[in-house]
Amino acid sequence: MAPSGTDRIREVAKRVSNWGRWGPDDERGTLNLITPDVLRRAAACVRTGKAFSLGVEFGAGGPQSGTVVGRFNPEHTMTAIAQPFPEPGGFCFSDDVIRMPLQCATQRDSLAHAHYDGLLYNGYPAVEALSEAGASRNGIDKQAPGGVMSRGVLLDIARLHGVARLAPGTAIRPADLDAACARQRVDLLPGDILLFRTGHITTWLDDGDRETYLWQGPGLGIDCIEWLHARDVAAVCADNTAVEVMPCEDPAVSYPVHCLALRDMGMPLGEIFFLEDLAADCAADGVWDFLLAAPPLAVTAGLGSPVNPLAVK
Repeated sequence: MAPSGTDRIREVAKRVSNWGRWGPDDERGTLNLITPDVLRRAAACVRTGKAFSLGVEFGAGGPQSGTVVGRFNPEHTMTAIAQPFPEPGGFCFSDDVIRMPLQCATQRDSLAHAHYDGLLYNGYPAVEALSEAGASRNGIDKQAPGGVMSRGVLLDIARLHGVARLAPGTAIRPADLDAACARQRVDLLPGDILLFRTGHITTWLDDGDRETYLWQGPGLGIDCIEWLHARDVAAVCADNTAVEVMPCEDPAVSYPVHCLALRDMGMPLGEIFFLEDLAADCAADGVWDFLLAAPPLAVTAGLGSPVNPLAVK
């Protein structure tokens, strides 16, 4: 009898689990793979000095439609406008406030963002680690020391298939990742950060279709998890909203890639990355690796963080 969806997750988890690999108290997961040697290798990827911002704007026109519980687009308010100090014609200041979910636009997930069977990454009980105060274990603040910077590798899956964007709900397979590596003549090395382009972000940016962007994204299928584990990838980032394919492959199992990546491998995920300009440049010069800097804000006990990632070639 074929295993059920949840049983399959547990079977894969046994093969990819990194629990205890970096000690019983670890809360950084695969970011531990970004060693000083890996950073030196990443720095060597800067050849021309061209820089690309991979973040979308944080504003009212963001990707949220109100259908994801607790997520809305940023609300920006001015708290001081040209406020003068006492001296006539002297110093004035302006200030502002932004109210937003930490995961409303380009963002990173913490390792506390997803779990199952009552346990977070490295075996921390969810009932003890998660509360109204946030995540006492595996929070986004644990990713902040040392930042998140490494050699980035962009695999352009849309370009591989000769399309501007993959069809909604397309599951990316290990064979697609292998084919993109071969076509682009690039390899994933231990400690690298994988970025993959589906082109799906244009469903929102060009077509204005937030619902399709949020809920019908092409993305990684569950069988890509072992591919990532075998290559010791430090993190994965994508231009969709979930990294994994939406709707999920098995309707009875929600977000299996999140479960296996965050909870079992301890591998952070980055979502809603803008990859169009970087991909066009990489296709033009044939260079698909670069220095990637995508550090989160050190939000104490946070479950995620907004980022403005930078790729430097």
